[in-house]
Amino acid sequence: MFGLIGHSTSFEDAKRKASMLGFDHIADGDLDVWCTAPPQLVENVEVKSATGISIEGSYIDSCFVPEMLSRFKTARRKVLNAMELAQKKGINITALGGFTSIIFENFNLLQHKQIRNTSLEWERFTTGNTHTAWVICKQLEINAPRIGIDLKKATVAVIGATGDIGSAVCRWLINKTGISELLMVARQQEPLALLQKELDGGTITSLDEALPQADIVVWVASMPKTIEIDTDNLKKPCLMIDGGYPKNLDEKFQGENIYVLKGGIVEFFNDIGWNMMELAEMQNPQREMFACFAEAMILEFEKCHTNFSWGRNNISLEKMEFIGAASLKHGFSAIGLDKQPKVLTV
Repeated sequence: MFGLIGHSTSFEDAKRKASMLGFDHIADGDLDVWCTAPPQLVENVEVKSATGISIEGSYIDSCFVPEMLSRFKTARRKVLNAMELAQKKGINITALGGFTSIIFENFNLLQHKQIRNTSLEWERFTTGNTHTAWVICKQLEINAPRIGIDLKKATVAVIGATGDIGSAVCRWLINKTGISELLMVARQQEPLALLQKELDGGTITSLDEALPQADIVVWVASMPKTIEIDTDNLKKPCLMIDGGYPKNLDEKFQGENIYVLKGGIVEFFNDIGWNMMELAEMQNPQREMFACFAEAMILEFEKCHTNFSWGRNNISLEKMEFIGAASLKHGFSAIGLDKQPKVLTV
């Protein structure tokens, strides 16, 4: 059995979802009420692979909302309580989605293994980052040529290069794609230097320097709302892959021959029959999902019950190749520009 731990994109969305599910006592509450609300198992689903294998899974809403990010103890408690619930339900492998994964890593929740009477078994959980990194790389490889970008001549910038997903994308680009140049951008210079040494390649640069040079920009870190971008200085055509969370590139990059693609999203080959993706702003919520969620499903299909994606900078090319092959085998595909609601042009 697989599990998915997620959350709503905002407090208002969370209240609407709670009302739809009949949790009126939570839906009518203020943020303080939501801070004390326990996680809820809101949906069970059966999924059949393209190979014919059927598995069962559950979606757990952590009752976390982004407005709680400034409340460290609340955010930590929400994620750990949701993990405890998944384990108590006997779920073999559970993916941490959205901010739950970010909170787990950034707040170092590995030191909080004991939750009341439950000792969390880490092998039951995965961040899903390996599959997300592989999907982003496939989106780059497939969609760049569609808009006239030759990968052999392309300069690719990775924003957030030292993170778990960002570093994995850099490894793949250097070793698997034959791109002309890799530009690496991150806030901290020391990890960048270590990554450059590991890769024996790539150029460390700033965001302002990278954007005008890049044919393709992979955003693994979500763009701050305060940043202003002059799109006239970008190369044309330019492919922007929005691999961060929350996804907000389309608010900044609009212009002729600028293509914004939602990164780390996959489409299943068949309708699933669930409701959980309805509020996730998916173009086709019966088939599309975050790649991190799909990783838990793939691992259950493969009976690979282990914390496949765990810790920071542990994603290898071998793991990416394994999860990628399994993803295709079971009926997942990376969404492309043809699946976007529109191409952003003026």
